[in-house]
Amino acid sequence: MTARVLVVDDVLHNVKLLEAKLRSEYFDVLTAMNGMDALEIIEKDQPDIILLDVMMPGMDGFEVCRRVKANPAVAHIPIIMVTALDQPKDRVMGLEAGADDFLTKPIQDLPLFARVKSLVRLKVLMDELRIRNSTGQAFTSEGALQNSASFKLDDAKILLIEDYERVANRIIGYLDQTVETVDLDDVSGGTLSTENMGQYDLFIISLSLREADGLRLCSSIRSNEVTRHTPILILIDEGDHATLIQAMDLGVTDYVTRPIDGNELLARVKSQIRHKRFADYLRGNMQKNMEMAVTDAVTNLYNRHFLDTHLESVFSQQNEKQANVSLLMLDIDHFKKVNDTYGHSSGDEVLEEFSKRITNNIRSIDLAARYGGEEFVIVMPETDVEFALYIAERLRRTISDEPFVISGSESPIHVTVSIGVSIVGEGCDTREKLFAEADKGLYQAKKTGRNKVCGIRCLDNEQAS
Repeated sequence: MTARVLVVDDVLHNVKLLEAKLRSEYFDVLTAMNGMDALEIIEKDQPDIILLDVMMPGMDGFEVCRRVKANPAVAHIPIIMVTALDQPKDRVMGLEAGADDFLTKPIQDLPLFARVKSLVRLKVLMDELRIRNSTGQAFTSEGALQNSASFKLDDAKILLIEDYERVANRIIGYLDQTVETVDLDDVSGGTLSTENMGQYDLFIISLSLREADGLRLCSSIRSNEVTRHTPILILIDEGDHATLIQAMDLGVTDYVTRPIDGNELLARVKSQIRHKRFADYLRGNMQKNMEMAVTDAVTNLYNRHFLDTHLESVFSQQNEKQANVSLLMLDIDHFKKVNDTYGHSSGDEVLEEFSKRITNNIRSIDLAARYGGEEFVIVMPETDVEFALYIAERLRRTISDEPFVISGSESPIHVTVSIGVSIVGEGCDTREKLFAEADKGLYQAKKTGRNKVCGIRCLDNEQAS
């Protein structure tokens, strides 16, 4: 996976060395020799990942990192802090400034490439979610997206997978003042015993388990649909680069080397949980935007656009069951009087209740949509004309037999509906003809007194009412 990497360091030799290493792995490399130039390049070119030296004159790497993470336009870009400092407190400072990882000079190739590739994969995923959300916002009234730093951690849940009791207790002690729940699975018998794995925000997995293969557990978690997007932080022996590479290739998102520093562990845990909640937030927004794009805001039924798409599928050559499709066209009788008498907000209440009664009286395989104004359409697969007429009559009675309670009236109001029914048959093999025949039935119902069902079997020169 290629990407554009920005290398920031005030020592030309370090810049050239990192540039050569990254280009050998086919990364596109940008360079900057100081913090101000780096900020300009980041704003202008928006690289996929930033390798940022800490010790620079003028503006150090910590300040550059803080400014990047404070800018909503570029805050999503992963940052790896690079420095000769090797104290845990220095790594913690970088992580708390917003960095995604911290590498110590001299940088070894395998950890560098593993971390860069892992963070690039994460950014690609997050970019896709952000773009889909931004596209969805163009069609909704949603405000600006949040960023990962805005998510709280006090209700977070972590599953620790560790079979050394003393180590497990120490790790839980590092975390229990910050997160709500830290559950322990000691993989007794060589397998996970924890249920409901989807409830967790983070998995911490030791790669020094006595009775289980930690990498295999990582692979199992990644291949499970429920836990596929949950971050994994591994505990690994320092210098075990080969295992680290395997772990990163399996989709592990972060690591802490032994001996474990509590502050560094806590900082990495916070970062991973925030990333996870931000991704969940984006996925939730995306799902919401998708639903808003295909549903009617007042009734929560599908809208006309989705109905047209559905009918295209129904009448496609690949659909062998199209010959058994019925269509009901419903129109609320004298709906204009409701709006004129009680106001449009009360009219919306009627539409909302009307849609609920429709939904409660059709099958899960049927599709109900608001066609426009007070008109609705129900597409019913795998039905014959008798069953379609039966459902239509049941809907008519459901609407007329129980008055509608609305806020603009002291007493419930009586609402009725006229319904036209058509069914696919010989001579009626297009959605246009299906609609036309249902519309004829609806017109007949209204012409003959309303509050009626008129079924027209969609066959050449054959009608039933």
